[in-house]
Amino acid sequence: MRKVIGIGETVYDIVFKLGQPTAAVPGGSTFNSMISLGRCGIAADFLSEFGDDKVGSIIKDFMESNGVNPAFVNILPTKTPLSLAFLDENNDASYTFYRDQAVERPDFIYPEISPDDVVLFGSFYALNPDCRPLVKRFLEHAKSRGAILYYDVNFRPSHVKDLGNIGNALWENLELSDVVRGSNEDFITLFGMGDAADVFKEKISPYCGNLICTYGAKPLKVIDSRGLSLECPVEQVETVSTIGAGDSFNAGFIYGLVKNGITRRMLSDGLPAGVWKELVGCAGSFSASCCQSSFNYVTPEFASAHRLAL
Repeated sequence: MRKVIGIGETVYDIVFKLGQPTAAVPGGSTFNSMISLGRCGIAADFLSEFGDDKVGSIIKDFMESNGVNPAFVNILPTKTPLSLAFLDENNDASYTFYRDQAVERPDFIYPEISPDDVVLFGSFYALNPDCRPLVKRFLEHAKSRGAILYYDVNFRPSHVKDLGNIGNALWENLELSDVVRGSNEDFITLFGMGDAADVFKEKISPYCGNLICTYGAKPLKVIDSRGLSLECPVEQVETVSTIGAGDSFNAGFIYGLVKNGITRRMLSDGLPAGVWKELVGCAGSFSASCCQSSFNYVTPEFASAHRLAL
């Protein structure tokens, strides 16, 4: 059975609207994607860590009940990180994080990885010097096993101050990747440029041949190294919360890869425009489902209608 393996941070999100808490749910960028995939019946392994506390226990139970295997999570002698998410009048979120002091992270036990399994990674977790050696070793192992590596850049302005400490991690991630997904805001923050064609030509194409650049509610762009350049509309919905929208987009794209039997070789050779449109359309429908709820993932109803029999 084809699998998806995620690696990333796990937090517990407390969501505020008009100064009052409205929801409390497990979260983390890759975590959110993996929950959506697990709900849709895709075999999902997740490499992460959280604390040996009540919140960690809640998260572990939540993973299991949503089809995500917690066997590769390291339980640390700390409190599980908390994220406070404050929704504005447009239901966009700003964040404040609370974490214990860093402790030594043990290496991960790896799941079995077969050719064309999909590995999802990204956000600052993939660059953080505290865990970079563990992340890099795993990504290199997955690449050597023939997996498809999907990199969600997801670089927040709050981490600009850390750019001087990440060394070559960003370029290493790009070089390991088969697909890179980022928003124009990510690329403005990182490179001072937000035009997808410029970003691809100057920053991405020397390392990776496939770029998806999103522009919020505006049409997204797909560019590859074989000369393809697509602009695709984004489904317009009334949002309840945008928390997890990008993570659900990632889940939908990966769902599309699995559903349509897209292999690493096919990505390398170049996908036809029609296939790209189907993949990003699938990604958009997952994102829209997430935005219409107060949770960080596709709804159980959406997942039931899209459940794959693998």
